[in-house]
This record gives sequence, structure tokens and C-alpha cells, in this order.
Amino acid sequence: MTDLDRKIKAKIPGPDTGIEIRHTLCDICSPGMHCGINAYIRDGKVIKIEGTDGHPSNDGKLCTKGLSNRQYIYRKDRVKTPLLRTGPRGEGKFEPISWEDAYTKIAENLNQAKERYGAESVVFYSGYSKWYRQMLRRFAYAFGSPNYGCESSACYTAAFMAWKTAAGDQGGPDMDHSDLFLGWAFNPFYSSYRGAEYAMKRKEEGLKFLIVDTRKTPASEKLADLFLQPRSGTDGALAHAIANVLIKNGWIDLPYIRKYVYGFDEYAEYVSHFHENNIEEITGVPYHKVAAAAKLIHDNPRMSCNESSAPLCHHRNGFQNYRAVMALLAITGNFDRKGGQFLTPHSYMHVPCGFKTREEEYQYETCPKHAKLPVGAERFPLWQYLEGEMQAMDLSRQILEKKPYPIKAVFALGFNARMFPDSGKMLHALTELDFFVDTDLFLTDTARYADLVLPACSSFERGEFKPYPGGLAWYTSPVMEPLGESKSDVQILTELANYMDLPDEQLKEGYESFIQKYILDDYNIRTEKLKEASLPVKIAEVSPPADYASLDNGLLTPTGKFELKSKIIEDHPEWGLDALPTYLSPLDDADREAYPFTLTSGSRIPNALHSRIHAVPNNRSLRPYPTADMNRTDCERLAVTEGDDIIISTLRGSITVKVHPTSTVPEKLVNLYHGYTEADVNSLMDADHLDPYSGFPAYRSTRCAVTRRA
Repeated sequence: MTDLDRKIKAKIPGPDTGIEIRHTLCDICSPGMHCGINAYIRDGKVIKIEGTDGHPSNDGKLCTKGLSNRQYIYRKDRVKTPLLRTGPRGEGKFEPISWEDAYTKIAENLNQAKERYGAESVVFYSGYSKWYRQMLRRFAYAFGSPNYGCESSACYTAAFMAWKTAAGDQGGPDMDHSDLFLGWAFNPFYSSYRGAEYAMKRKEEGLKFLIVDTRKTPASEKLADLFLQPRSGTDGALAHAIANVLIKNGWIDLPYIRKYVYGFDEYAEYVSHFHENNIEEITGVPYHKVAAAAKLIHDNPRMSCNESSAPLCHHRNGFQNYRAVMALLAITGNFDRKGGQFLTPHSYMHVPCGFKTREEEYQYETCPKHAKLPVGAERFPLWQYLEGEMQAMDLSRQILEKKPYPIKAVFALGFNARMFPDSGKMLHALTELDFFVDTDLFLTDTARYADLVLPACSSFERGEFKPYPGGLAWYTSPVMEPLGESKSDVQILTELANYMDLPDEQLKEGYESFIQKYILDDYNIRTEKLKEASLPVKIAEVSPPADYASLDNGLLTPTGKFELKSKIIEDHPEWGLDALPTYLSPLDDADREAYPFTLTSGSRIPNALHSRIHAVPNNRSLRPYPTADMNRTDCERLAVTEGDDIIISTLRGSITVKVHPTSTVPEKLVNLYHGYTEADVNSLMDADHLDPYSGFPAYRSTRCAVTRRA
């Protein structure tokens, strides 16, 4: 073997080896981290990846998900040309067609639905990724449809709604200056891994941690000074009990409350009903631990909080649970002050980067003024009031019932029916459509139901704008040519908008024009400048927030104060919702005997994110079989041991998975990670078991039965 052969085998960059390092980002955890990637390219192919040193998100590191990118983009089931269905929906029989023919069929079918049933009969839906969503929303509006929606109908938006209801905008922790960190469902060791590194550093510096989680996690084991383990979905009751102890003992900031908080007296009366005589029965947490939590908060006055959106919000009472946790910040005077929680308005795609953009102006300025209400608006009026977009969790019902009007066509980018509760119902609904287009990298279970499948690019094959906290921004460039005839999502939208001649010249100018005119022009920087950089660059100066500045100026709430009692809800009694963050049991008592366990889905594991990389061999090898975590005592009662097959059943059906006995989950809880096609846990979920405030599904609290497979 020659020296050159050895250098090529070692993947050493240089003119002699023909290996070049190009920079891009990881889009698997979209849109939060977007870690920097060094892509080693030889002969146009990615032969190696590593993290980018100095990148603000990962500084040279990559998690198991990020490290999967090379196998991910070269999966054998990549879609590389537009595909036309030739067999029954779901069978997966297609034939290649040209982009021209694909655009022709899309235009004909969408316009036909519009002419016969109205523009609202066409739905425009986004799954993963999220980077193109502003354009897809504007595309829907240019077409005349109010029905833009996305997977955020079940991800994060409920938390954003809770923040808007209470404080007018989203908030974030000032952990740098805290005495105590309240980590409610905080597990950065499996999600946002750099946060774990920082949390460990702050613990060494003396920061106290109060961790609350349904499961024992690395955070509860490595960080917690006190750990509370409530039953799934009872978080609101636990927060109220802690608040009651704080109020009774006078461990609250009464001058702050009188000046800055609305609805305290009614709130205080309500939380007084959660006390030593009932809280353990409701939540499973002993009262002495509730009292200890309140004492820890009192002894460490500067408290910041992580109220994780999915674990808290994926219940029928999730929105109110989230508000209940937030209330602890308000009554202790820890909202809008150093060491507590500051407002963190989002700059772009709900990511707070410290500078303002006109993203919302771009999205909403062409919203149809006289269109019908979007899907889910009547059923979830608070969602409609705050978000004004389709609540996609109501989509299958409306397709099948045709009420209040029919849905005839869906144009989707990354549609995943298996993320919906009662996923079988959603797949059935797709068969009832006149026309369905899906855009994806892979021929997924859902894409098999499409009339047309369009091939999308990965983040390695496209360029995109990405801002980061601290006033930083970047515009990546492709590091490789698109595989086959695949195109970026925004290229598809731009070309189709021009092909259909939609009445929106800005939309037809494309993605880069949007970024330049609505974001970068305000900071006198060109996209070309950002494209030249190998790392994100500072485009705006960010000033640290001042104590109580937002409160003194008045919050974007009807009262200008932090609202423990929502004035928005209070002013709309016709909605039938509670203005206080009231508590409701996550489960009905009906069917308790037949289904004595609680099924929870969606917990993070290190090697996967939803279903995105289950088909990546290296990642799948870390957890090859769908496996439920169950308490050891429950396993003994069922006479099952490690790796045995169990059957999990609900009113909607059953699936067979393996079991992992553990002490990390409490008795009567079945914790099953989702996303496995062969054991789709969402097929067991009730499509009507939704939060009336947000429309979010109860992924984490569904009654089930468990039996040993014979």
C-alpha cells in the first residue's frame, strides 16, 4: 500500500487525496440544535463526518443522531425521482415521472379541488424538517387556503401558547445566575446534550437542582438535590401543592405579586385544595417531599426553570399542567429578573437568537381575509385565537366526517401519519382524499399512500439560513450534489408557485429573497457574506435583559401583567375553558379495571429521534427491537423477564413488543419509545383524547392492559 493509499484510507484531506472538508449542519433535530458538521468529500460523496470546532451549538461534538448522517443520507430507500402511484394507496407501487409532469398533475388537481369545493378544501401540511415552513404557509395563503398546518400541532406549540397566555411571549431560564434550577422533565443527557455538559458544570459551581420527572433519568441521578417522581400527567397537581406550601408559609414575593401579577387571590384559593391530605393519592409523591421542594425553593431564591414542552403537554390536561409549573416562577418573583426567567422572543422558527426579524410579517401579510376557519378552529378555539393555523390533530376527523366542510386534497412536505394518535385512522383518512402529494427523502409508510411522491434533499444537498443565540447567523451551501433528481423543499415551492402563477410575487422570488428582504436587510448584511463563512457570524449585538424591564413596560397580555388567571380565556366564556390553571386527571375512571396500566410514549432515547433514523443501521443496532420499560414489580406479577414478548392493548387494538424490567419507571406505567413501524404505539392512542385548550394528543397518558405473550 502506498503512502497515498494510506492517506486516502485514513481520510486525510489534501490535494493529493482529493478529499475536501466542507461545512454544513445537522438537520435531524430540527430546528433546535442544528449542530455544525465537517463533511469530508471525495469524488462528490460524503466519506466521513465530524463535528465543527467552534460552532456555537456543538463545538466539535456530535451525538449518536448527528453521527448517523452519512448512513441517513445514503439510505437505500432514498426517493430520487418524482413518483406516480400505479397501484392502490398504501401498496407502494409507483413509476418515475418528470418534474414537469409532476407539477402539471399537482396544479391540475389542486386547482380542480379549489374550483369544485373551495380553496379551503386543500390542506398544506409540514412534518419534518421545519426550515421551509414560512414559505409553505405563504404558499397556502397565495393559493387561498387557510389550511396551513404542521407537526407542531403536537410539538412545542402548546408550551408557546401557555407562555403567550401568561406572559405574552415565550420565556427562558437565566441559568447562569440561578441559585436553583427547577428541571421539570429535564433530561439533556438524551436531548440537547450540550445542556447536560453545562448543567454538570453549574452543579460543580454550586447550583442546586430540583428535578421532577415521571421516570428516573440521568438528570435525576447525576444532578438532583431533590427528585420528585409524579404519576404521568399529574404535574399540575404537584405544582399546585408546592405553590400551596409556599403561599401558606409566606415564602412568596408579595410586593412583586401585587405589582406585576394578575389573578393571584383566586389562584391562591384554588391551589389551597392541593395539600397533605390528598397530594400523594393524586400524584404518588409523598407530602414530605412536596414540603421539601417548597423549602428548597425558599432557601434558594433565584430560581430558573425548564418546563419541557412534550412531557408536560402531551396529556389531555397538558396546557394547564404547563401553566401550573410556570406559576411557580410568578409567585416567587422569578419572572423577568436575573437568575430567574426572562422573555426570550423568537427570532426565527421559535428559536430565540437575541435579534428581531420580520419572519411573522412574511408569513402572515398575505393571509386570506375572508377565508373559512382552518381545520380544528371550532373544536379548539384558544388554539385558533393564539395560533390561527390548522390544528392538524383534527384533520383525520374532518376528512372522514366532511364537517364543517370537506377536505379533498393534501399537499405535504414530510407527512408522517404515524405521529398522529390512532395512526390507523389517519392512514384511512388519506385513502378518502381525491389527491395527496407527499415530499420526502424516503418512501415512508405514509408516502406509500400518496398519488405523487416528490424527492427532497437532505441538509447536505441544499443551502439554508440558520440563526443562533447571541446574534449569530449562517447560510450554508450544499456540500454535495442532490442525489438523483431530488430538490430542496423551497426550490419545489418556488418552482410550483411560478408554474401555477400564484398571485404572490414575493413568494415566486424564492427562499433567498425572503431571507434577504425580511431578515438580513435590517442588519445590512448579504446572504453572500453568510455563505462565505465556515461558521455562524455575528450579525446583531445582543444586550442582556434588565430586571423587570418587560414587566415595567407592560407584557403583551391584556392586563400587561403576568397572568395566573388568563384574561383571554376569562373574556371568552363561550369557549368553556378555565381561566385559572385548573387541574384535571389525565385519565378517565372508565375502563380502569380492564386497562389498569398507563401507557406513555415519546420519551427520548439517545440513538433516535421519533422515527427519523430507525432505518439507519448503526442507530437501529443500539435498540433493535421495540421495547417497553416496566417496573420490576409489575414484571414479576406478569412473570416476564428481560426480552420476553408482551402484548400491550387498548380499546383501539394491540401490539407486541419486548419488555425491559427496570426501576426507572413507577409501577403501573408502561414506557414505550415510539416510531417503530412494526409496533406503532400511536396506533393504540385515541384520536379524540385531546387537550381542549391546545388540541395536543395524550401520547403520555392512555389506559392500557399488558399480558405476557404465550
